[in-house]
Formats: sequence, structure tokens, C-alpha cells
Amino acid sequence: MIDDSTRRFTDRVADYVKYRPTYPREVATFVHVECGVAPAASVADIGAGTGISSKLFLDAGHPVVAVEPNVAMREAAERFLAGYPAYRSVAGTAEATTLPDASVDLVSAAQAFHWFDKAGARREFARILKPRGKIVLFWNSRKLKGSAFLEGYEALLQRFSEDYASVAESYPTDAAMADWFGDGFEQKTVFPNAQLLDFDGLSGRLASSSYAPRPGDPRYEPMLAALRELFDATQHNGRVDFAYETRVFAGKPLR
Repeated sequence: MIDDSTRRFTDRVADYVKYRPTYPREVATFVHVECGVAPAASVADIGAGTGISSKLFLDAGHPVVAVEPNVAMREAAERFLAGYPAYRSVAGTAEATTLPDASVDLVSAAQAFHWFDKAGARREFARILKPRGKIVLFWNSRKLKGSAFLEGYEALLQRFSEDYASVAESYPTDAAMADWFGDGFEQKTVFPNAQLLDFDGLSGRLASSSYAPRPGDPRYEPMLAALRELFDATQHNGRVDFAYETRVFAGKPLR
């Protein structure tokens, strides 16, 4: 993984667990129907974080091994998914998972993919996949336009976060994803996703972002005041619609 990305969320785990969005169940259906992955196939969830993406596959009937280098996030996932006997986790990275050769049917990676060293991850995914294994990569992309709230939130991030632009620009384009898969690229799709958030949920969602100023930063209180103003101006029945597109890319590894 790139630079300090394995530690970026250590002080944000509680907010991440409580306020980050889930993924549409249609992602698992897409994997089964469109990618031809059996419902009981073994999954390696890379950069699994607090277990949100792992739960998607566990609920769909898959045994899951979660690969996560951040101790605090991995421990949070173990608590979150303690009731799933088909779940286990290991300390590893996208480029060095610690998993055996040809040991899983599906490699998945969700929100963490943009932090990976892309060439190293591609080699490692090919190593741990069985000969007919598949890769599915997906993440929630926050919509930047379409409502006064969405456009105001984007402006707020650009105003108060020093490294927001560099993080936002690290998410790959469709063309970059096709290039990453190379001749193994098979298909992509997009699903709508959203959170309806009250002000506490909205402020928690902001706090879960690695680029948001933390308490003690001189930008923190002005940012919260601006967030409150935005919420009051755009809420409907005490909620704002925090809209996403869940982008999904699937294919097979090049060996």
C-alpha cells in the first residue's frame, strides 16, 4: 500500500464503523450472476478495514478471509463480524497478503483499492487466486453534483481540507481500471447508493474521512460551523441525502 495509508484511519476507526456507508446487495448478485462466481466460493477481501465489505460477502453465503494491515481496523472488524463462523482475518497488505498460492476463488477489494500499489497488488492477486478465479473491485463514489447539499459539501471539503484534492484524485478512472486489468478486464457496472443522515450522522461521516481536520486543528471548529450551516440550509425532515454511485469492476488476473 502507498506511503502511510495503512495507518491513515487509526484515529478514525470508531467514526468509520458507525458512519461509513454499506454497499448495495446487488454487488454480490452481480458477482454471482454476471461474473459466474458460485455463492459458496471462497473470498479474500483485501484492505477489508472494519469489515463492511466482508459482511456483504458473508451475508451472501461466502467464507471470507479479510486481509487488513491496520491493527485497529482489523480488531474492529473482528468484533463487528464475531457472529460469522465463516470469517477470519489476517495481518497483510494488498501486495503481500500472507495467503497461500491458488487458495481463493474470488479476490475482492472495496474502498481501499486506491491506496494500493497497483502493480504489486495485481501480481499478488494473481498468485493467491485459483486458476479460474475472479477479481471484483468496487467502491462508493460520492456524487459531487445534483443537489445543493452535494455541491455545498464538495465546496466545504475543498475549503477546509489540505489533502482532500490529492486523495480524491487517487480514485482510478474507468479507463485506468480497464488498463489495470488489461486483457483480463470483463465488465463494469454502477449501482446507486445513499445514506440519509441527520446532523450527527453527517458530522460523523465527515469525521470518518482521512482528510478531515481533527479536533485541535484550527480549521476544525470553522469546518463544523460551515457544516451546520450547510445542513440547516439543505435538510429535509431533518435529513440530508448523501448520495453515492457504487462503481464495480470485474475480470480475471493476467498470469
